[in-house]
Amino acid sequence: MKKLIFIFLATLTWAANAQNMIAKSATDIAPLLIGEKIPNLTLKSSDNTDVQISDLLKKKKTVLVFYRGGWCPYCNMHLQALAEAEKQVLDLGYQIIAVSPDSAENLKMTAEKDKVKYTLLSDSKGELIKAMGIAFEAPENYKSVINVNSKGMNTSFLPVPSVFVVNPQSDILFEYVSPDFKHRITTELLVSVLKNLK
Repeated sequence: MKKLIFIFLATLTWAANAQNMIAKSATDIAPLLIGEKIPNLTLKSSDNTDVQISDLLKKKKTVLVFYRGGWCPYCNMHLQALAEAEKQVLDLGYQIIAVSPDSAENLKMTAEKDKVKYTLLSDSKGELIKAMGIAFEAPENYKSVINVNSKGMNTSFLPVPSVFVVNPQSDILFEYVSPDFKHRITTELLVSVLKNLK
């Protein structure tokens, strides 16, 4: 019996630590699950001020997006599609927040390029990305790009592109996590999900 309890506790400890590790590849991640809470960590806004993620989440229901960076054409298409659907999202009572390892300065360029009015946040150190369980070791050919775009804060990881729908208590209600960075949730499907969560 003691051995079973030890194995159970060891498994729980491993699961808790798995969220803070950087997986070897995009398919090895262990993301937080529906029903779990978004950890309250500090990120940077586009004007380089500290922002507590829970302070933003408690304002209203949230579509929380994680993307690789403003340098990624697939991310830019996704951010633009979200910008085009933002009125529908707002009308359903949600806000959009997008997080990447890009530096705060680079967020401004992304917002202008992709015509984004919603909130972009910087997680250059990857604290939230790791805590969400979606960080993985960047392939060598990406390391110089992420280093430049994070102003030297990140040289080793990328987030798996993900969308989490979160309530004001920071509980995850829905998630779409795609290890294949070329595949993103469509805005039509996202809007349908938001309508069904109301």
